[in-house]
Amino acid sequence: MKGLVVGAAALVAAGWTASAEAADLNYGQRAPYTVNQPLNAYSWAGPYLGGNIGYEWGSVDNNPTKPSGFVGGVQAGYNFQNGPWVFGVEGDIQAAGADDTFAPWKFSNPWFGTLRGRAGYAFSNVLFYGTAGLAFGELRAQTFGWTESHTTAGWTIGAGAEVGLAPNWSAKLEYLYIDLSTSQFAITGVSNGYSASVVRAGVNYHF
Repeated sequence: MKGLVVGAAALVAAGWTASAEAADLNYGQRAPYTVNQPLNAYSWAGPYLGGNIGYEWGSVDNNPTKPSGFVGGVQAGYNFQNGPWVFGVEGDIQAAGADDTFAPWKFSNPWFGTLRGRAGYAFSNVLFYGTAGLAFGELRAQTFGWTESHTTAGWTIGAGAEVGLAPNWSAKLEYLYIDLSTSQFAITGVSNGYSASVVRAGVNYHF
């Protein structure tokens, strides 16, 4: 976790350094998407596509297991910009290696996804934002050779920072809290849900 915090500081520091040089760069390539932007300012407006990798740790309702593991996936979104204010929508899908075993029980979260709104404030090529919306994913239980899975929906909230590295490329560091609703599991005899924290780093290509 300490390494992630240091990485976040380095990411933002790099962004501020690049921001000082932003006036000398021509970011006009994505001008058709830009609204209310100075001629040479970095534009966050328009569609983007990217990938991410990170780490997830969580807990299962009514069970002592605490699944954790690496995650990775892809995201896509669209931003609207008015001066320094940036608003948008983003969706992602993640493969997850989060699992844990306690006594005869093993719980895992093989995958999850989100569909979120984003709102933030840009200091030229450095964007700070909050995000919230829908989460969905699978919770899988195993015991004595039996396996049972449920896919449920819930909610997510988080925050992040993104730095424009070039006219079409950006890098981000993001935290999400995900809460999936409970389901009745036959092999446990109780309702089990899943909540988790995710820290991930990613890159985006802006069209």
